[in-house]
Amino acid sequence: MDEILRIEGLSKTFTLSRKQQRLEHTQQRHKTAVDDLSLTANRGEIFGLLGPNGAGKTTTLRMLATLIKPDRGNAWVDGCSIVTQPEEVRGKIAFLTSELKLEDFFTPNYLYDFFSELHGVAPSTAAARKQSLFARFGIDRFAEVKVANLSTGMKQKLSLVISLVHDPDIIIFDEPTNGLDVITARTVTDYLQELRSSGKTIILSTHIFSLVERLCDRVGIIIDGHLTACGSLQEVCDGMNIEDRFFELYKQQKGDEQ
Repeated sequence: MDEILRIEGLSKTFTLSRKQQRLEHTQQRHKTAVDDLSLTANRGEIFGLLGPNGAGKTTTLRMLATLIKPDRGNAWVDGCSIVTQPEEVRGKIAFLTSELKLEDFFTPNYLYDFFSELHGVAPSTAAARKQSLFARFGIDRFAEVKVANLSTGMKQKLSLVISLVHDPDIIIFDEPTNGLDVITARTVTDYLQELRSSGKTIILSTHIFSLVERLCDRVGIIIDGHLTACGSLQEVCDGMNIEDRFFELYKQQKGDEQ
């Protein structure tokens, strides 16, 4: 296998405010979101991070996207370190999360052109790619409509398209179908499979078992910041379905902490 992502000992701890302590029902001033995480992903596969809300999935992806720095450990994205070569990493990836919002005032046309120029895409290449992607996702009919007036599904599809303006080899998605209607979610997941078929590598986080079973070649299960299992679905499930395996590992992890 051609390894394209390597994570070694990645860790991240946050200081909790008093309000966060109350919400977390804890007296601890610090929370370890990701704890000594190590795994690899191969070129041309969909790798899923599966875990409950608060497990550390989003923090992991933010570190991979160089939005936040790890306290310890490192990761290499197509040979570039997220710690020492963040700009090179950003040029190789797409990163999409529902928490990153497009500016309401602008139109799809403007945003696509802006981010294409930001990534240094040649104008002729950007125009051809925009025409193809806008048609693929039905954005062409809304190209001059302000983002504020688009539906939730159309905003998500536009966010996906904009994240791909520079045709990256590695695509990192945090909960890619979160909050979407069934039709839009299907459009997104079908396109992820097309990207994989074209040789792209996709790293996605989710808490939805059916999405993992449908899309992922391999999966890592994260619970309380720890990687508790990693491998192909067959290896991880070991004779039971992914949902049963997840709950078995969750109960085991909680039992070890008591």
